[in-house]
Amino acid sequence: MELIQQIPEISVYIASGEAINHDHPLVRKIAGELRAKYRDAYSYASAAYGYVRDTIPHSQDSGDPRVTWRASDVLSQGTGICYAKSHAYAALLRAEGIPAALCYQRLADDDGSNPVVHGLVAVRLPGEEKWARQDVRGNKPGVDAQFSLGEERLAWTVRPEFSEVDYPVLYAEPHPAVLSALQAAPDRPYLWRTLPTEL
Repeated sequence: MELIQQIPEISVYIASGEAINHDHPLVRKIAGELRAKYRDAYSYASAAYGYVRDTIPHSQDSGDPRVTWRASDVLSQGTGICYAKSHAYAALLRAEGIPAALCYQRLADDDGSNPVVHGLVAVRLPGEEKWARQDVRGNKPGVDAQFSLGEERLAWTVRPEFSEVDYPVLYAEPHPAVLSALQAAPDRPYLWRTLPTEL
């Protein structure tokens, strides 16, 4: 799918913010440890992807009731849903000067009911002309997302016949509907009832 760069200045996609707080000491520490092992941008981006996807369980899969939304909290508490894990991955990328954007899908059950917005990260590596979407949600039976700059390897491919949508816009900060839901939720069961259903 073709992504639309919402803001022409690439610098907004390496900036630190409240949710993607890559200037936090813990984010810098983890980024530094990964960079020490993976020197070029591609191997670093792939390693950071694997780190977030595999070492931070999706809270729904693990049964963790805590809700995180800042990248540093995701990394320190080791839990988060797709949005939060995307914030952590974007922060690790931006910590090393790699442009990272947030983007979203609208997914649904097989009959088109129970729509929900799903969070992704788009990365733009040096020398690449296009953004490449990545899904750090976390794999489980039936889900096999992988880091890829070519053919997308996301957790789910949208099915238009079930009213699913790939939103093409790249966001420098979390979409307000996503951030509001995360910040207002006292726990994950509450969050599950208040997730955005569209953008």
